[in-house]
Amino acid sequence: MPMFDMSERAQQYQTQLLDFIDSQVYPAEAVYDEQMRAAGDPHFHPPVLEELKAEARRRGLWNLFHPHPEWGPGLSNLEYAPLAEIMGRSHLASEACNCSAPDTGNMEVLTLFGTDEHKERYLKPLLDGTIRSAFAMTEPQVASSDATNVEMSMVRDGDDYVLNGRKWFASNGMHRNCKVLIVMGKTDPSAAVHRQQSMMVVPIDAPGITVIRNLPVFGYQDREGHAEIVFNDVRVPASDVLKGEGEGFAISQARLGPGRIHHCMRSIGMAERALELMCRRAQSRVTFGKPLSENANIQDWIAEARIDIEMIRLLTLKAAYLMDTVGNKAARTEIAAIKVAAPNIALKIIDRAIQVHGGGGVTDDFPLAMAWAHLRTLRLADGPDEVHKRAIAKQELRKYRNEASA
Repeated sequence: MPMFDMSERAQQYQTQLLDFIDSQVYPAEAVYDEQMRAAGDPHFHPPVLEELKAEARRRGLWNLFHPHPEWGPGLSNLEYAPLAEIMGRSHLASEACNCSAPDTGNMEVLTLFGTDEHKERYLKPLLDGTIRSAFAMTEPQVASSDATNVEMSMVRDGDDYVLNGRKWFASNGMHRNCKVLIVMGKTDPSAAVHRQQSMMVVPIDAPGITVIRNLPVFGYQDREGHAEIVFNDVRVPASDVLKGEGEGFAISQARLGPGRIHHCMRSIGMAERALELMCRRAQSRVTFGKPLSENANIQDWIAEARIDIEMIRLLTLKAAYLMDTVGNKAARTEIAAIKVAAPNIALKIIDRAIQVHGGGGVTDDFPLAMAWAHLRTLRLADGPDEVHKRAIAKQELRKYRNEASA
């Protein structure tokens, strides 16, 4: 396989984005914290974020994720992956550049499968950063790691569908600017297993929708929120079904491949920042008469972190390269592998960085505790580790199926 040569344009974006992170985003983190504390509202939208968004847009660092030239810079998965890593270094950067999940996936879905009305009403404002969106698939009453379990009822009634059910962990659902949901439910329980589900575009303020609560993540009340939402006889026009009835699974496959690349590269970015913080702390703290950095176990942690980051970065870039060249289906093993490996590796590095920081590591004085909580959650989001391992094992076993039957 060839080395991962980046286009000159992609390299320029990396340089510009690194400068933006160093000069604008890192200094804004303390301002963000101050504004959130002063507001006393976990879902407050702090002014510093709008300032960062305006600056990112001025610098041309806007909608970098979008692969379609009509709507964004048109970068490939391989070209965008290092940018996602850079943005992963700060919890503010993705939103500042209008590259936050789940908006990125939702915007791609609306680009590929939305009607002209969807694009005018939702896609354009999302691309402008004036509204946000949520993706409602997971349900509290079933194991949603198996999407065929999804129970939300979507019953055709004349020109409408009537939705009934309960969703949770609809990330972004508490954001002050969240205006629209993409909802997955069951339109035909009698169809083939992977043709039972459909996706629909639903305004979050549609009659019959009630946002029950925000779900904390290891005690953190995320500003964008993870909403639990009840749908009670919500009427959705048939024109708001994406791609067509029974196409829910096909859409999810188109959506999740790039999203997993983004998640994994952001994880690597956070791991890089944790390693940087660990090294600085180890050099500056003295215990028992010598800097922490002189302890053999600390040196082992630092060396292992560098090795692990380089390994997972190469595997993720390989997955991105394969998606660009042979397609998502052919890259499914690599996509599943990175989704297991990246969060686990990043968690190990962040955990050790917390240890080096001592008591400070578990506070909000450093970004480590919050990063650990979110990366631990990522081992469940977009499918838990076990689902991806199962898929990889099935692919491996398939190679030897004929031998077993011979």
